[in-house]
Amino acid sequence: MNVIRKHPKKKSASAPARKVVANQPPLRVGLGALILSLIVLGVLGGLNFERKLAVYVAGDIAGIDVAAPRDLLVEDMESTQRKREQVAQAQPPVYDLDPSVAGTIEDQISGIFNVLNAASAQDLEKVRWQISEELNAEISPSNIRMWRMPEFQSLIMGPVMPWLKERLTAGVARERSVMETYRSGIVIRNKASGRERLLTNVTELEELGGLRDDLDTLLKRELQKPLRVRQAVQALVDPLLVPTLTYNAEETQARKRDVMSAVEPVYTQIKKGEIIVRQGERVTREQQIKLQALHSQGPDYFDSAHAGGLFLIGLMLVLGMYLVQLYDRGRVPSDRDSMLLATILLLFGVGAKILSALQGPLAAGIVFMKVPADLFPYLLPVSGATGVLALFFSFGMCFFAVLLLSFICGLLGGGELTLFSYYFATALFAVVFIKRAQTRSELLRSIFPLFGATILTWAGVCLMDFRGLTFGAEGIVAASINVFLSLLTVLSLSAIVEMIFGYTSRFKLLELMNLEQPLLQDLMVNAPGTYHHSLVVSNMVEAAARAIGANAIQAKVGSLYHDIGKIKNPHYFIENQFGQANRHDKLAPSMSALVLTAHVKKGMELAREHKLGQEITDVIQQHHGTSLIAFFYKKAQEQAEARGEDMPREEEYRYPGPKPQTKEAGLIMLADAIEASSRTLVEPTPSRVKNHIDAIVRSIFTEGQLDESELTLKDLHLISEAFQRVLTGIFHQRIEYPDQVKAKAEAKSESKTEGRPEEARPEGHAPGQSGQNGMPGGDGGRRLRPEPGLKVVK
Repeated sequence: MNVIRKHPKKKSASAPARKVVANQPPLRVGLGALILSLIVLGVLGGLNFERKLAVYVAGDIAGIDVAAPRDLLVEDMESTQRKREQVAQAQPPVYDLDPSVAGTIEDQISGIFNVLNAASAQDLEKVRWQISEELNAEISPSNIRMWRMPEFQSLIMGPVMPWLKERLTAGVARERSVMETYRSGIVIRNKASGRERLLTNVTELEELGGLRDDLDTLLKRELQKPLRVRQAVQALVDPLLVPTLTYNAEETQARKRDVMSAVEPVYTQIKKGEIIVRQGERVTREQQIKLQALHSQGPDYFDSAHAGGLFLIGLMLVLGMYLVQLYDRGRVPSDRDSMLLATILLLFGVGAKILSALQGPLAAGIVFMKVPADLFPYLLPVSGATGVLALFFSFGMCFFAVLLLSFICGLLGGGELTLFSYYFATALFAVVFIKRAQTRSELLRSIFPLFGATILTWAGVCLMDFRGLTFGAEGIVAASINVFLSLLTVLSLSAIVEMIFGYTSRFKLLELMNLEQPLLQDLMVNAPGTYHHSLVVSNMVEAAARAIGANAIQAKVGSLYHDIGKIKNPHYFIENQFGQANRHDKLAPSMSALVLTAHVKKGMELAREHKLGQEITDVIQQHHGTSLIAFFYKKAQEQAEARGEDMPREEEYRYPGPKPQTKEAGLIMLADAIEASSRTLVEPTPSRVKNHIDAIVRSIFTEGQLDESELTLKDLHLISEAFQRVLTGIFHQRIEYPDQVKAKAEAKSESKTEGRPEEARPEGHAPGQSGQNGMPGGDGGRRLRPEPGLKVVK
């Protein structure tokens, strides 16, 4: 169905540019209320009401029984320390390899050769003493003479030095015996490159003494040098040799500390309720450690980490809810929704904290049966709280409310995953079941599936906690009490929420749908034409709402009450004149426009007076949007032109708005205009009805009246099809009897004799406006394009 064509939107130059958004409060108000509630709950979550345990030392006689108030892991310090020492012992030591030593030795030898080569024969003795001091060894004159020989220098710088550099670079230790005690080997770290390698077989390392022996073997066997040459080489090289591997104590200890800190402590588990020491017993060392651990690990009077975590995670969930609502619906939650959610969070968060703090005394106070203390937080009717929200929130917002409420109550109620899971699952079930309930009787019947779902959830929670349903009968009783309290919460709290926050629940809507309501009775008596128009509009809107998935009940009730403002001055509207004189003939166009726009304000006053709820009041305010009262605006222009006066301002002939903000309000605007103008259709065949609906929808869409609603183009196609089905049913053809055929022919003949055309509507005259008396119809005088099949009627 081609309902919407691509037309540029026509905007008047004098039209107000400000975008008015109904019921959309400043972001800081609603968000501020939620943030404030999270701050309060965070502070509450940080407070600790747990009584400090008595602490005894080994050898004391316990004066009272001491039981663990919660599950706790106590560190076994002796076992932990023993384990850490074992790990540290296995950590290999770190030795630094300095590859620059070989180059330093080579430079020193080259320097000695250069000094000797440059010295004269007279200075040799002096040079000998200088070299002896530098090498810290007594150098004989014969060795000095040997060192000056070119053959000797070639021997050193040729085969000896490369061999020596290779050995030194591989790593030479001063003594290997110490290293051999390390069973895990040693770590050799190259100081130049930073690379490390683990040497597990320490015997492969070269010792400094072994290096000297190997050098002598090289000279004797491979190079076949005589003793005096070998002695001269040893005299030169031995004083310069130093180990290239040195123990790095600092790095070794740092690595031992690292591996020791990485060792997980050895814990002993203490279960909640476990008796640490009994009255009259002598306290052992092990019991003392447990008591000290319980005392030291017990929360302080204020746990800032707990408070901060609750606030931050709660804030993330709130911001997520705002972002999803903004993306999904194009707007953030209203001030009223945020205030309600903040109130529910505070009420049930405080309730969870109270149950958590009093669970011990409550369990002790029940003498006729043994009740586990941690069972009491499960009695909190969180599912009832979310059930109340389900009556007024969309499902998407309900999901975030369930998540937020379950998290906060679970954390304040004890902080266990099982408690959060229980709250979350039962709350989701409650939302689903209560969303499906259309009447109070259906709401009461929802207790049975909710009870079954709660029992199943309880079974799953017990399995999660590895208890295997050990609570037994107590758990079933607790689940039953929870369901009963949840239903009681929904029934009682929903009425309070409606009264304080101005919501309209579906149960209230069903009551308002009753045509015996006093306001509808007044409308039927004082404005019967408007009453009938509202009935038809309600049927159209209900069908369209179901087609697009909108709230059909809210839309239908809004349709019934959208024109109640006409009760005050019914005869100023053509559907209530019934052939009487048109009262607008005696009024100026500006006054007529004021009379028409006043029915919106008067309707809102009546809605508040009769407590119809904010949703219905919004529909009354928005059902004309900011549309132009075209007939009287044109009439005012014609009068001003004839009198030579300034042209009237267009704003004075527009409804104050705002434009429809919801799907339901947009539906009512469309149905209101289509139903009123459809009364002028001549021979309303299905095709003419379809074309007429398409024209009205297209006109309202291109005028921009639906820009702020949540209706999509797909919705508009479905709406048009639903409207067509309803109107085609209303305008179904009937058999014309002979008298009716004769009367119709005479009326047509009379019309031709008078020379009055069937389509005498002036240009720009909207459907539903009488060309004879200039009286706007039920569509409020909206400017529409003339369509075939429309004619002016008296």
